[in-house]
Amino acid sequence: MRNDLSPAPVSPALPTRRVSNAQIICSALFILTFLGSYRLAQVKPLLLLDPEGRRNIRTFVTGMFPPDLSWDFLSLLGRPIIETIQLSLMGTFMAVVIGFPLGLLATRSLTFTGILNEQDMIGSRRSAFLVRKGIYLLVRAILSLFRTVPEFVWAFMFVRAVGLGPFPGVLAIGISYAGMLGKIYSEILEHVNPGPLEALQATGASRPAILLYGLLPQALPNLVSYTLYRWECAIRASTILGFVGAGGIGQQLEISMRMFNFNQVLTLVAILFVIVAGVDALSARIRNTILGRTAD
Repeated sequence: MRNDLSPAPVSPALPTRRVSNAQIICSALFILTFLGSYRLAQVKPLLLLDPEGRRNIRTFVTGMFPPDLSWDFLSLLGRPIIETIQLSLMGTFMAVVIGFPLGLLATRSLTFTGILNEQDMIGSRRSAFLVRKGIYLLVRAILSLFRTVPEFVWAFMFVRAVGLGPFPGVLAIGISYAGMLGKIYSEILEHVNPGPLEALQATGASRPAILLYGLLPQALPNLVSYTLYRWECAIRASTILGFVGAGGIGQQLEISMRMFNFNQVLTLVAILFVIVAGVDALSARIRNTILGRTAD
């Protein structure tokens, strides 16, 4: 039985969290930036509800149905569909060919820091260390340049250089996505477990052997996963590039939009959905296969 004279249990006081002045300033700047962006971007959702907006939306939606499934139209889509898939596949392949070696050079732990470069940081090898650091900074700048220019702008430039067709689209995706893949590859490689690398170096393994047997096996699932994701994005990007004459189904979509054939637009959007869904399913299957082998 509880003694009435015993002191009542005291609940521990929760620590009060103080908000710093820096947090207040950052929050205020974020709110001001958001409000300024809302005004400068002229965000007016009610425009969709005014009479003209409702009329345009009604015209577009009613014009989409029924979709154009005539043979005369569908027979024109075989080549654009194949071009879209080939454009995205070859663009992604080019991006990997360019981005992977650049990603290796942009990996800090491979280029000038970490256990693989300890001997170059001291003594007479100091100059080699500085050269490698310079190469690292140069490659990072190149990757940033590739990412800075959108693939749409790259396509404009390559259309001027090599003419109309799928090839400028391949070049645009290859250059733009090389910057993205190179940066992500470098980040993935920098965060692998250094233990196997140290063990291989202790056995006297060469740098290529350490890269092949210690680094890549750890990073391969993430490298493949992100590469397949960029391939999915390339399908959508290749459609947009068709608007600047880079071929593919996007060019047919642009023609249908210009001619106000909205029922053809619905057909093309449905075909794009099937293509993207198929690529997504194939990518998931490849990822699961690679992850399963890695686990084994």
